[in-house]
Amino acid sequence: MKSTVMWIKRQGIMRWVLLAVLIFIGVRSTSQIFYVNMGTSKSIGPVHKGKIQNAYLLPYSGDNYKYFSPFSYYILGRAYVHSTIHTTVLDGYKICESTCDGISFRVMECSNKKGGSMFPHRTHQNGTSLDFMTPLMKKGKQHKFFDRIGIFRYALNFDKDGVLKLNKKVSIDYENMARHILAMEEAARKNGMYIKKVIFKINLKDNLFDTESGKRLQSSGIYFAQSLPKSIDNLHDDHYHVDFGFL
Repeated sequence: MKSTVMWIKRQGIMRWVLLAVLIFIGVRSTSQIFYVNMGTSKSIGPVHKGKIQNAYLLPYSGDNYKYFSPFSYYILGRAYVHSTIHTTVLDGYKICESTCDGISFRVMECSNKKGGSMFPHRTHQNGTSLDFMTPLMKKGKQHKFFDRIGIFRYALNFDKDGVLKLNKKVSIDYENMARHILAMEEAARKNGMYIKKVIFKINLKDNLFDTESGKRLQSSGIYFAQSLPKSIDNLHDDHYHVDFGFL
């Protein structure tokens, strides 16, 4: 009898905990669900010590792209960017509809609604920094399984050739990665911006530049970080970080 009473009490506590979690999720999500992009954004300060006013929220998904994590998007609210970058990113994906036919891309973390510090990122503070998931391939075709693991995608590791350590049959699709970066640069220039810097693991850049589109990327003048602290370098194989600048 006593054990039954204890079990009932535990069930009651669990229900209240679950209700509290659901309320928390609902409250946190509301800000993103009902957010309306209006006006023009203003980025203040550098990417490592800045903020943004009137940020724009990227769509959760489009015809050939999707944000990588509902938790990051709705609960953490990390898909905000400068208004011009919002236009640039969407225009870039529009270009990719023809240059990367059939390929689906993933946007990763951007900035908070008001910018500022965003753990564990050292930058991403003024709405001009975005992370993009490295597209993957298996047997010559796009492989999407690891695109669906949310925030854990940041934890994947690749070897010196861009082969996934968890599954040797899966590797980085350098060709479509290069095409995407070129498309973003084209869109950025049309919107009065440019790609200021790309951060991608140093020992994987040669693999990227060896592809057909990678050769065009290398000669495009887009700056890639030349050296990085080991701790930072090791984090940039599962995604490429892009900083945009204003012309």
